[in-house]
Formats: sequence, C-alpha cells, structure tokens
Amino acid sequence: MGSFYHVVGSRLSSGGSISKPKRSYCPNCGHVLSWYELIPLVSYLIQLGKCRHCKKRISFLYFFIEFASGLLFMLSYYSFGFSLDLLFALVLVSLFLIVVVSDLNYLMIPDEVTVTCAFLLIILSFFKSGFASTVWSIGSGTLLFLLMYLLMKLGNFLFKTESLGGGDIKLMFIVGLVLPPILGIIVIFLASFIALPVSLILYFYNREKVIPFGPFILVSLLFLYFMKIDLTSILDFIKMLSF
Repeated sequence: MGSFYHVVGSRLSSGGSISKPKRSYCPNCGHVLSWYELIPLVSYLIQLGKCRHCKKRISFLYFFIEFASGLLFMLSYYSFGFSLDLLFALVLVSLFLIVVVSDLNYLMIPDEVTVTCAFLLIILSFFKSGFASTVWSIGSGTLLFLLMYLLMKLGNFLFKTESLGGGDIKLMFIVGLVLPPILGIIVIFLASFIALPVSLILYFYNREKVIPFGPFILVSLLFLYFMKIDLTSILDFIKMLSF
C-alpha cells in the first residue's frame, strides 16, 4: 500500500496517470523496475538506496512511506480492532501518506485524493452514526473549511503573499468530517505549533519560505483521532492543570 500511495501522490501531482505506465520506473533514468526491485523496504536496503541501472540515489521518501504505511496500518488495528473506526483510521492514514508525498515534493494536494477520501468518510459516517449525524459532520466540515478560508484571506492581507494553499483549506473539510468544530480548531493550532520549529529550521538552513502545511494538519488530526481525545477529556485536562 505504501508503494501504491507514493505512486498516487507523485504521479497525480505531476500531471501523470496512476495507470499508465503500469510498471514502476526509476524517477531518474526511467528504467522499468523488475519485481525484485519492488520488494517493499527490502529492495531499497539491498540496493543501498540507489537505482541498479543508473546508480543515482533514490529519495529516502520511498522507504519512509513504505515503512510508515505498515506502522500506521498496524497502529490502526491495535487502536480500533475490526470496526468501522478502523476503516476511518485507514482512510485517514492513506490520505496522510499520499499528502506527504504530494505536498513535500510538489507543494500541492490533488483534489482527486481529497474528494475520494471525503466521499469514503461520508459513507462510513452514514453506516456508523446514521443520516442525522452524517449531516452534522458535513456541516462541521463546511464550517472548518470556511474558517480556514477566512484565515487564508487574513494571512494574505497581513503578509501580502499567499499564506495557505487551496489544498490545506480543503483538508479542513476532512477534519470536520471526523472531529467536531472545537477539536478542528485545536487541530489548526496544533498543526501550527508543530510546523513552526520545522519552518524555522528550513528557513535557517535553506532560506526556504514556503513549507507544506498539509502533512502537519493530518498529523494533528491523526494524533487526536488515535488518542481518542474529545472535548470532555480536554476539559478534564484543563481542570487538572488548574489545581
């Protein structure tokens, strides 16, 4: 699955097709990979992270996505067992892995991926909680989408440049399908908190002024979802700190 997600994230973002060419190939020389060059994790390690044909280094992101997919799928089952919540988790994990590839490499999040995941989450919500709860989830997603859009407009006005990408705004609709609006706002703050030191490091070393924000949004969402954090637990934590 990790190998497939890397294909989806890279080809859709670069205007390619996930079905043509059907076989995987080296991104440097175009060499079509044999089956023994496509064994997840193992092939990368055996080849020392280099293409067997052109000897150029292959991005470590391939290895990371394959490793992370196995780890997160395992964590999903450990956290939720065989349940609809497990399917929610797998959709979110899949979205996260694809967005990491697309946003890190191309600073974009394909609409096809966001729409597909939203559609799957709406279906799962209907089977889990019924029609009324699903409508509420769609309303929550719409509200967070509008909030993120307003934040983008404010950021553009203050910094006189594009502060957020359209993909980041659309991801907040996904957040709202899974979490209530209050927790969605916490996702925004948590994502900003995590992204701040990363952006400072990138600016210090590479003078990089633009960073992908999508992965940070989804990391924050996955953290709240896997930890099963709700508004009650947050209020209890605040009460504990007050004493």
